[in-house]
Amino acid sequence: MVVAPSWAAAPPSGNYRVTHQYALGGSGGWDYLTLDPSTNHLFVARDNRVMVVDTKSGKVVKEIPGMKHAHGVALVPDLQRAYVTNGDANDVSVVDLKTLAVAGSIPVGGKDPDAIIYDSATSHVLTMNGDSNSISVIDPRLGKELQTIALAGNPEFATSDGHGNVYVNLEDKGELAHIDTRANAVKQTWSLSPCEGPTGLALDTVNQRLFSVCANGWLIVTDAGSGHQVARLPIGKAPDAVAYDARTHTVFSSSREGVLDVIHQVDKDHYSSAKAVPTLKSARTLALDPAAHEIFLVGAKSAVKGKPVSGFTMLVVEPH
Repeated sequence: MVVAPSWAAAPPSGNYRVTHQYALGGSGGWDYLTLDPSTNHLFVARDNRVMVVDTKSGKVVKEIPGMKHAHGVALVPDLQRAYVTNGDANDVSVVDLKTLAVAGSIPVGGKDPDAIIYDSATSHVLTMNGDSNSISVIDPRLGKELQTIALAGNPEFATSDGHGNVYVNLEDKGELAHIDTRANAVKQTWSLSPCEGPTGLALDTVNQRLFSVCANGWLIVTDAGSGHQVARLPIGKAPDAVAYDARTHTVFSSSREGVLDVIHQVDKDHYSSAKAVPTLKSARTLALDPAAHEIFLVGAKSAVKGKPVSGFTMLVVEPH
């Protein structure tokens, strides 16, 4: 029996604001954020290391060294392992979640592994290889790459529905690819027009709606079954991440401009923009705690390309 979602039963999305700012410090750039809700640890990929932050205290728990242009972190709770992409080494570091120490590495055939996700349907880890237009399929239990999947364009972020379907934005094509992870093959590719440079991607698993955020300032909503574009809304330009809170029916997009866009899902095909939250210039990536309805972002007070980073900070955004 399929039960329609009860929109009225969800807590109101309300307005959002920055409630805490924590100085983290440290040099180097950063990329994706990944939250482990079981420990309240936020994993921040920071070039030559991974910074682990306690989201409740705002303190740095540990910095995991030995990375080579770290991009993203995927968690595999069953194995108590985290997997970190190293763009300059074309490999993935394996981290023990109990000790927060590197336990090994897995070479991949693709170049510049960037975004990384865990697909629970196959128990595989997938890396999006930015310089070779491919996905590497890793068996984390065996600790090796099984296969590569060729793509028609440059992969950015990806998301899994947990039922054998993975979706990935193709940044240079302005398209969205649908991957069958049981067959390790591309099923379909859909246009995201007028989107240019799609980056962040999130999924409403109940309603099968995909949210792509685009460099030219669009949020595109796609039906994950048909590939039909059902909605599009203007957002801040140069976003790099998006998240969907299933309980509040709210979409969040973080942009390099220092704005967190808040979009309310009226129903699966209709959306309205709420008041955007000023954050921090360069705070382009985020992580959502779906239980606490908190959004975590990081940015630097000074983040000019080619110059040292200063004032690296974690922001917490909450409803009020």
